[in-house]
Amino acid sequence: MIKTPRPELAELLRALDPAAPLAERHLWLMQLLDWVRGAGQDAEAAVARVRQLMDTAEAQPEWLSLWHQWWIEFLTEVDATPLLADLGFAPRSAFMSELADRLRRKLILPTPETTDLRELFPLLFPTDFDAQWLRALDAPTLRRLRRVLLGPQAQDGAQHYALRTLLNALAHALSQISATGQSAEIRTRMAPRVQRERPFATLPITFEALRTAVLTHGRESAPALVAVESLRNQLDACRAAASTVYEHLKEHGISVHIEFQLRQLRQRIIRVKALLLCLETDEPALATAQLLSHLVRVNRDSGSIHALISDSTQLMAAKVTERNAETGEHYITHDRREYLHMLGAAAGGGAVMALTTLSKLVIVGLGLSAFWGGMAAGLNYAVSFVIIMLLHWTVATKQPAMTAPSMAAKLKDLRSPQAYEDFVTEVVHLLRSQFVAIVGNVVLVLVVAYALAAGIQALGWGSMVDDVHARHILAEHHMLGRTIPFAIVTGALLFASSIIAGWVENAFVLHRLDSVIAYHPRCTRLLGARRARRWGTYWGENISGWTANVSLGLLLGLVPPIVGFFGIPVEVRHVTLVSGQIAVAAQHLGPAVWQEPALWWAAGGIFITGFLDLAVSFYLAFRLALTAQNVTGVDRRRLYAAMGRRALRQPLSFLLPMRVAPAAAAEPDAAAHEARESG
Repeated sequence: MIKTPRPELAELLRALDPAAPLAERHLWLMQLLDWVRGAGQDAEAAVARVRQLMDTAEAQPEWLSLWHQWWIEFLTEVDATPLLADLGFAPRSAFMSELADRLRRKLILPTPETTDLRELFPLLFPTDFDAQWLRALDAPTLRRLRRVLLGPQAQDGAQHYALRTLLNALAHALSQISATGQSAEIRTRMAPRVQRERPFATLPITFEALRTAVLTHGRESAPALVAVESLRNQLDACRAAASTVYEHLKEHGISVHIEFQLRQLRQRIIRVKALLLCLETDEPALATAQLLSHLVRVNRDSGSIHALISDSTQLMAAKVTERNAETGEHYITHDRREYLHMLGAAAGGGAVMALTTLSKLVIVGLGLSAFWGGMAAGLNYAVSFVIIMLLHWTVATKQPAMTAPSMAAKLKDLRSPQAYEDFVTEVVHLLRSQFVAIVGNVVLVLVVAYALAAGIQALGWGSMVDDVHARHILAEHHMLGRTIPFAIVTGALLFASSIIAGWVENAFVLHRLDSVIAYHPRCTRLLGARRARRWGTYWGENISGWTANVSLGLLLGLVPPIVGFFGIPVEVRHVTLVSGQIAVAAQHLGPAVWQEPALWWAAGGIFITGFLDLAVSFYLAFRLALTAQNVTGVDRRRLYAAMGRRALRQPLSFLLPMRVAPAAAAEPDAAAHEARESG
């Protein structure tokens, strides 16, 4: 790309034409600011160029006369109110409309032929460096800039224009705040005390008192300053009122739309306070420069799609991980009784998954098209997972996405050496729970799948697979082949199902569907009053489990054919399904296969698949939980040291239900370590 050379200052000054068309005048201003910006690396150098501009302008009175005409045309035609009141805010308080607007702004470039300063602003100040050099402008330079470029005759008119624009921007911004705060979806979720006080309803009245005081007595008068302080206190009351909505959301379900509205509301209150500083300041030029610097950053941030999604879904992510953390506690065993119960539940889950494996082989033998074969496989998995859930059994690979948020929540409470030791104890409980669950799953899948395949063959019903298919199964599950990438994808799908479950449960609670089922006349007529209440209670307690199991089954079945449509080869590598298929293949090939390397490479694939299924889903869920719950300040060195001490002292406790030794003995070691570090 060929970059146009930056014109010199003298050339720029000669090009000034107050009578030029609107677009050309704005293009000239863009070039002048580009000259001030320079290389865009040194803010002080940019400030020096501003001083150079004033030196050159003062030496050319005829140019200053043209400039003053240019400036009058600019103030007459350009509306600055949208810039001050609306820059960085959604045109409508809706998440999807703002997302569409940001996409549009990325695809469609703005034009300098506009009278809306909000649209012109990104062209005048397109880089982050603009915020730096604007903030670097000192008060003497700004006062001189105002005096030179405005002129003594234009200063009064400019001050009147600035005051009128500022009041209009305040009126517009405050009307938006008042309307949002009084909307039904926000107002009805506020605390009852706040609803009675109605701080948003009286906000326009407070502003009108300020406007009257400023226009009657002047912006620096005592009545105006009292009115500013009153408005600022009213804004604080509005912000406190809006914060009570979060308590309602945390208890009754998160709405991304409402969370987005609250974020916009908070930012508008901050913007109004910034405008009030410009109104009451003794240095209006300095306040204006600081405000422009702030608006440059706001403009840059308001174009980020990632920031929009991250900010607007943070509370949703926190709620989803919180619900998963509550579920995850049930998958962590703490004593021998719970350990043996988990082993039995995992064995039951493994037996069901063995039947699932044989059903999958039957579906493959039907030769269905890719999509319908994937749909059939997905329904097969979903039915199996639901049966396991209803029988209170377990599948090990579903646990990490639930247990990870629970572990992340515990990281928030690490405030002492004993807390680190307690967290390591929870890690030990988690690891051995995962170990016994996956052992129970895999052993039972291998045994039951092998026995069923042998039984079917003994009954004369034929083999589940032929020789070619059996050899293909062993080759496909080679531990150094495509097992690793496919297992990583499967781990991501396991994590995705937990997110879907959390989202659906949140929507169920948000829209009070349990109450709808229990009390809506149509439901009570169909089910009867008592049964409707039982159904409402049941689905309120179990919607997450049903969604997690059904969504996981459909994801495992449908993602491979859908992704394969685009030419990307993807297969499911779920450790129970892998184990079952290898067992069936080994049974068909007979005892001689035990001496073949292909079987043992495939057996290694079982270990690789199980590890990656667990590790990837746990890692993704753990990272999301850390971000959503804002977990910071963890001393990793102390945590690793505590983990190392536990591994040396009781290595078998990571696998077996051994009694954990008291952690108090580690405290002197930790204290001594701290003393050595401080000494």
